[in-house]
Amino acid sequence: MSSAWLLPEHIADVLPSEARRIEELRRGLLDMARSYGFELVMPPLLEHLESLLSGTGHALDLQTFKLIDQLSGRTLGVRADTTPQVARIDAHLLNRAGVTRLCYCGPVLHTRPASPRATREPLQFGAEIYGHAGLEADLEIVELALDGLRAAGVEAPVLDLGDARIVRALLQDVERSHQDELAAALARKDAAALHALTDGLPAATARALRALAQLYGGAEVLETARTLLPDVPAIRAALDDLAWLSTHVQRTHEQVRLGFDLGDTGAHAYYSGSRFAIYGNGASDALARGGRYDEVGAVFGRNRPAVGFSLDLKALAERTAPAPARSAVRAPWGEAQALREAVRGLRRQGETVLCVLPGHEHEGQEFDCDRELVEVNGQWVLRAL
Repeated sequence: MSSAWLLPEHIADVLPSEARRIEELRRGLLDMARSYGFELVMPPLLEHLESLLSGTGHALDLQTFKLIDQLSGRTLGVRADTTPQVARIDAHLLNRAGVTRLCYCGPVLHTRPASPRATREPLQFGAEIYGHAGLEADLEIVELALDGLRAAGVEAPVLDLGDARIVRALLQDVERSHQDELAAALARKDAAALHALTDGLPAATARALRALAQLYGGAEVLETARTLLPDVPAIRAALDDLAWLSTHVQRTHEQVRLGFDLGDTGAHAYYSGSRFAIYGNGASDALARGGRYDEVGAVFGRNRPAVGFSLDLKALAERTAPAPARSAVRAPWGEAQALREAVRGLRRQGETVLCVLPGHEHEGQEFDCDRELVEVNGQWVLRAL
């Protein structure tokens, strides 16, 4: 029993100061989303596996914990991503004809951590727009993500843009079993592997895939891509859309540094259009990721346009400075009615009042008690500490 208190690997308790920071971030992001007109939904933590994995690809299947429902005998899954659930809500429960803006915040569970230091129980916040295929929705999602991170304390963020249609267009004539190998080599920017893997492909496709591994950097990447990649409708539209998005982002977010990675293939089977990642505060991993995934609702019978983003509040809390401790009032514990009324009155005014229990007068607390409640001439008054 000596190890009964130990938790599974990459699972951890959240202690007071960190929990306070995470809750502040949660409230701030939900309020920011509400200011944009997003409605809050709360999907269940688990549901039937076929619904949970619909339209998400093989990668999410491997990340999903599975169990048998003792009531129905069917296989259930603990969600590893909330987007499929929100797509189901949009398609079947709300069933609206026009634009729907939805946001959410809740835990997800992963079978394996995304990185050596990552948790297997992220607290996922996300926002999604359904029903609009135009770039206006993509821009709104990017701006909401940037505004939310700025409010959280992320300074001079880096916005990395790409588009899944570019890789899709180049891989469409490649055998499915070969596509994953090529996508992995592109993600690693492994020129040697790309040369070997593209040997035997049509010359134009091989040249484009090899060039794609070098197409990352500043705004000049878009013009270079127009000369090195095939001039086909999907690639042309992707490059035009990226130019439009980057121009509009720069107009309203001058502090944002823009970059492009046209060979980024993360979850390439999931995204259908523009995609982005936001970095900042010295973090090597993205603070937020998002993009367009129009096919996510097809399995629910409504193939609605969809675009959104998500982030892990636990990871964000680690990478941003906590707000200063809120000032509080220290008060003695007592049975006197006047004292108890004074304490309740301060709390009704929004003050944090910490009553010191008998025998614990010298214990430290998280709260910054800069005043105390003292009795002066029969009246309880505040005095600065």
